[in-house]
Amino acid sequence: MKDNTWYLKPNVVIEPLFERWYAWAHLISPATAAMNTVGRHLKIMNSYIQSEQIHAAAVKNPKMLGGPFMDYKVPRVEEIRELKHRTTERQADQIAFAAAVQELDKTLKAHAKGYSLESLYEKVPDILKGYVELVYDLNNNPSFRFFESLLYQSKFYNERSQSIALWVTDNDDRPFCLSTPKLDEPNVLHLDIPFRHAGIDVLSRMKRKAGSIDEIAAILGVKDTDRALFNTFFTQQEHPAYRKYEGEHVRMRYFGHACILIETKDISILVDPLISYYGYESSVAHFSDIDLPDVIDYVLITHNHQDHILFETLLPLRHKIKNIIVPRTTSGALQDPNLKLMFNKIGFDNITEIDEMETIEFKNCVITGIPFTGEHSDLNVKAKSCYHIAVDKFSFLFVADSRILEAKLYEHIHHVLGDVDVIFLGMECDGAPLTWLYGPLLTEDMPRDKDQSRRLSGSDFRKGLHLIDIFHPKEAYVYAMGMEPWLKFISSIKYTDESNPIIQSNLLVEECKNRGIIAERLFGEKELLYESNAVPA
Repeated sequence: MKDNTWYLKPNVVIEPLFERWYAWAHLISPATAAMNTVGRHLKIMNSYIQSEQIHAAAVKNPKMLGGPFMDYKVPRVEEIRELKHRTTERQADQIAFAAAVQELDKTLKAHAKGYSLESLYEKVPDILKGYVELVYDLNNNPSFRFFESLLYQSKFYNERSQSIALWVTDNDDRPFCLSTPKLDEPNVLHLDIPFRHAGIDVLSRMKRKAGSIDEIAAILGVKDTDRALFNTFFTQQEHPAYRKYEGEHVRMRYFGHACILIETKDISILVDPLISYYGYESSVAHFSDIDLPDVIDYVLITHNHQDHILFETLLPLRHKIKNIIVPRTTSGALQDPNLKLMFNKIGFDNITEIDEMETIEFKNCVITGIPFTGEHSDLNVKAKSCYHIAVDKFSFLFVADSRILEAKLYEHIHHVLGDVDVIFLGMECDGAPLTWLYGPLLTEDMPRDKDQSRRLSGSDFRKGLHLIDIFHPKEAYVYAMGMEPWLKFISSIKYTDESNPIIQSNLLVEECKNRGIIAERLFGEKELLYESNAVPA
């Protein structure tokens, strides 16, 4: 196996892990990683150790999908006990950090009464001193912000927590990733390398460009005892080459969920990459990574949720991405990590931040950041952006999961940008409650009635219709619904015809068609060509 004729198999998963838990964006930023370690991982592990039977029963109940329950075919209590022990040892600083955040929050509530906060710096827990600024809002409500860039340079950011799991898949059946850690399995190879490791790029290139198994094994530090398994991840069968789009139109390809590829013969723009890579037979027709360009000019990230920033997709694409655009934030708020810092730390050095109504221009294309409202449970999160993309005179509006809380906002935006040709709108309008995603960041228990009222929800029919009334699109597509089977492990969504998001999106599609607007709820894959002068091809 010393020759350079080996390709990485198309169905090899390069799975990023944090202390054996599926790595998502809140496990990179030191503050949110610490809070999730304590408020999510340790809680779930303790629960499983205490009663594995409850977890086994819960994962069989469709109503419990996405809940805090480990999903294993057989009991794994001793292994979880060992993982918990290792976590408490390796994450001791982070656990102390989370406790200090709780203590600081109690201190501010007890002592910050509208007077100067200067004297309270003495009461900041020692391990947080120099990493936080104490603040009031204009109504004298106390809070604090982190100097996040300093936290990344401290002991609270530990790359030893990061690793990669390599394994072969042939179906979409995976446990819900936020509640089930990746334990040792005979067919899974764990590599203790950080996400910025250059070997990930070399390995990913081997899907298209043949290489030496010996050389990549050496780069990744594969142990001799793991070589037999590692060798099974490769084939000498060349994969189909990507056929670059050379036409005169603008081509749109829907890859599932919120992932859209916009191409001309000169540029490629990929929005919210979440790709079903793996080339196995599926009942749902879909594009895979062989349908992605060899060079991606721009990747656009709308917001910091696990179904829109997926490292399992992004890390293997890193070597071919020229630029990533992310929404800007410097709030320092616990719930609002800085995305540029995060991407830089895991090996992406091509990050551009965009503000609301700021533009980025290149060739015949203009990208504009658009305000994104809702879907974040009323938390003050600034790292979120919708996007307007204009190619010559043809325009797309990607509204992602935005909930149109105030139509006047988009009337003001329309005054600046005018009508658009195509709108993409997320309509998962029920959404999970606040604590499902942000619970580990809370320092107090959230009353159930308040939790249920503050949901991670997109637009319903009435709210989505505001966009149609305001921007007068020629085409409207509902997307980002989490419906594709390869999304289940990250979204836990399973709809029926009676599900409210299906009913609401059906109403929007029907109303658009009644108005003569081309409309569809996207699923699986879709390809359309457009003239850049705004005449559909």
